Amino acid sequence: MIYMDNAATTKVTDSVLNAMLPYLRENYGNASAIYSLGQKSRAAIENSRIKIAEILKTKPSEIYFTSSGTESDNWVIKESLNPREKHHIISSRIEHPAILNSLKAVKSLGSDYSLISVDQEGFVNLDELSEKIRDNTKLISIMFANNEIGTIEPIEEISKIAGEKNILLHTDAVQAMGNVKFNLRDLDVDMLSISGHKLGAPKGIGILYIKEGTEISPFINGGEQERGMRASTENVASIVGIGRALEDAYANIDANIEYTRDLRDYTIEKLLNIDGIILNGPREKRLPGNINITLKDTKPQTMVQYLDMYDICVSSGSACAAGSINPSHVLRAIGRSEEDSLSMLRISLNHNNTREECDYVVEKISQGMKKFKNR
Repeated sequence: MIYMDNAATTKVTDSVLNAMLPYLRENYGNASAIYSLGQKSRAAIENSRIKIAEILKTKPSEIYFTSSGTESDNWVIKESLNPREKHHIISSRIEHPAILNSLKAVKSLGSDYSLISVDQEGFVNLDELSEKIRDNTKLISIMFANNEIGTIEPIEEISKIAGEKNILLHTDAVQAMGNVKFNLRDLDVDMLSISGHKLGAPKGIGILYIKEGTEISPFINGGEQERGMRASTENVASIVGIGRALEDAYANIDANIEYTRDLRDYTIEKLLNIDGIILNGPREKRLPGNINITLKDTKPQTMVQYLDMYDICVSSGSACAAGSINPSHVLRAIGRSEEDSLSMLRISLNHNNTREECDYVVEKISQGMKKFKNR
């Protein structure tokens, strides 16, 4: 099988699985228990928290474990506002549905939001961001890198704008983590979301970084887990797994980024030689493994099914929009027509892919374009 849908999910690595196994079998105690079996689980959680904080250059007390990037996003949007006040949030038109639908939810409770536009490559309009700020703007939430077209946003510049106005800044770094080298000491954001299954960790584990002093309410009420901010018995094995996944990602991040970026550029050049293929998103400042193309006069779902016959896994959009018959809101935001926004194919590579695999996939896409054009 040739797997090129790493933006949707990644395979759990052997390193991560081996780190997790003891906490699924021998050391399976509840981390809230005071006997030794439970305290082994507690120690594993805190060791993972310390490890993650060291990698990201922040404090362990600023790392909170969640079930997913989606939960982390929901926590930020829904709990950073005072329910007794009518606040304003600024975000962008190309955010993940976890942000966009959470914004709709808080608006129903009395707060308001504005969505700023992006250019033809998906970069947010910084002038419009500044213009949209109101006296009651409490939060700016802009994704670090787009999950569909791979655009890496200017978070450092956005941070300066937010800081000058004393506005909280959140970034959804689900796609960026492991694909863009950064640390929280230099990035200067107040909150940041991470998802484990994009990194070689299992599904069902995420992180929310919350800078010390940030006003935000607990997301799940119940016990005292996560210092009373996110109740629920901890998923110990997966917490260990995401710590190991981040450790592995940062140990090889420079080499992996360079290799994957070179493979991406090589594949893009070959794809653009095929009649009817258009690249979406920028050539530079793009996630190293992201390739997003429009297939003119060809249905992407048909292409995905055709490639699947040859054991090739790609997607016809983001995983969160699977099954939707609506055009990509991201492609519409960058100015693509409705027809072209319904004809998207996303290939997402990582360091495990090879040039030979890319050659084979391009060959099959070329064959598919000839076979299914106008069908």
